[in-house]
Amino acid sequence: MLNDPELLGELTPLVDRIRARGDVWSWTLAGISGLGIEVAPTFTERMVFTPISRIEYHHEPPPGSSERAGVDGTYLITKIDEGTSKLTIDLTLCVELPLPGFSRRVVEGIMAASMGRTGDAFARNLYRHLGIDPDTVSIRVIEGEGAS
Repeated sequence: MLNDPELLGELTPLVDRIRARGDVWSWTLAGISGLGIEVAPTFTERMVFTPISRIEYHHEPPPGSSERAGVDGTYLITKIDEGTSKLTIDLTLCVELPLPGFSRRVVEGIMAASMGRTGDAFARNLYRHLGIDPDTVSIRVIEGEGAS
C-alpha cells in the first residue's frame, strides 16, 4: 500500500495528489494556512523502495527547476510477529515561505502542529484501510526535530 502513489495520496491528509513516473514522484499538497497565507507546494521526490522493509524519500527537483518545498526521510517497516508489523515514519519537511524572518518561530509552530495532526490522521486512515478499528490500537506521533 505504501508504494501505491494513488492510495498513499488518499491516505495522507494535506496531500492533494501524487503523480508517479517510476521511482520519481511529484507530490502536490492541498494547502497549509497560517499568518494570512496559504501554501500548496508541489515537490519532487526520488522514492527508494526496499521491499517489505523500507521506503526512502530524497528531494530531487527536475533539472533546471527550483522547488520551494521538499521532503527527506524514511518509512521503516519492522516485523514484530506473524501478521504484525511496526511502521516508523521519520520525515523532514522543508518549505520556503514568503514571510519575514521574525515570523519563523510562529511558522514552525504552525507547521509542527499541522504535521502532528497529519501523522495522526494518516495512521487512523491506514488502520481503517486495513480494516482495523483505530481506537483499538496505539498511535503515537512524536513531533519536533529528531523525532520519528
